[in-house]
Amino acid sequence: MMTDSELLRKIIEDRGLKLSKVASTLGISYPALNRKINNKSSFMAQEILKLCDLLQIKSLKLKEDIFFARM
Repeated sequence: MMTDSELLRKIIEDRGLKLSKVASTLGISYPALNRKINNKSSFMAQEILKLCDLLQIKSLKLKEDIFFARM
């Protein structure tokens, strides 16, 4: 399973957030966030929960589409 990078970036942009703000909220560096978004490393469960809260993602289907994409 992989992160749908395009969908996640679109939602972050739609919410008017910068990746640096997202990284700060997750307690990770900007480069670490980029690695996770680009599927070079995986999001941890706690990071997914924080991201969904920050991005106001409530739909289970949307969460699955983003974080458990089948590529």
